[in-house]
Amino acid sequence: MKQEIMKVIKQKKLAPLIFELELQGNLVKEMKTPGQFLHIKVPREDLILRRPISLAKINPERKSCTLIYRVTGQGTSSMAALNSGDFLDVLGPLGNGFTIDFVNKEDPVLIIGGGIGIPPLYELAKQLNKKGAKIVHLLGFQRKEVLFYEAEFRRLGEVRISTDDGSFGVKGHVGDLLEQLTDDFQPAAIYACGANGLLKAVNQRFHDHPNAYLSLEERMACGVGACYACVCPLQNKGNEAKIKMKKVCDEGPVFSTGEVVL
Repeated sequence: MKQEIMKVIKQKKLAPLIFELELQGNLVKEMKTPGQFLHIKVPREDLILRRPISLAKINPERKSCTLIYRVTGQGTSSMAALNSGDFLDVLGPLGNGFTIDFVNKEDPVLIIGGGIGIPPLYELAKQLNKKGAKIVHLLGFQRKEVLFYEAEFRRLGEVRISTDDGSFGVKGHVGDLLEQLTDDFQPAAIYACGANGLLKAVNQRFHDHPNAYLSLEERMACGVGACYACVCPLQNKGNEAKIKMKKVCDEGPVFSTGEVVL
């Protein structure tokens, strides 16, 4: 973990309230694992807490990284006003990301994402594609207007999309896409990121799979494991009297299915 004042290379609006922000700096040399996040000090002196935002793209050649975030409050609103040449105070990369070392060429891999949980799955898909994995993406959006990165994901593998209102792809949530998978599709690995309902569905279906991983979304304060503001309970494997906890920020955000209580 390191800290750097990174330069804004460019920022653009991908969809209503969804922004893509590219940053440049030496800190990119530390960014290798998909699923990790950066802790951003937003450009407002009155807002003290940093904002955790997952890495969507890592480009070592350009010494740049890309974040995709949704404007939800004053902090992210101030980020959306940034322009090329501005600077951001960045801490990272933080957290334990997705494990991909065991994936081999031609292995079928399932990637499942919903809404703003989709961005960290793009760097994951890029790295899996480079290994020669055969990827099936299941991506869920609220409606067609907020859809982003469809073409980018299609360049890396098969893409199936759902929208809540049926304005694009299959009508329904991404869990409906999951239910449409046939039993003869046996992925070597499963990776998911999104809302709790999505993670519960993936956890239930792949509870005992040896290589199934969930990236949790959680509100954080320090982001480095010091404040215990983002703990989640572990599954009780036996008759343990005391509930054990794990911190999403530094022991996650990625956990195996069956590991934590959702």
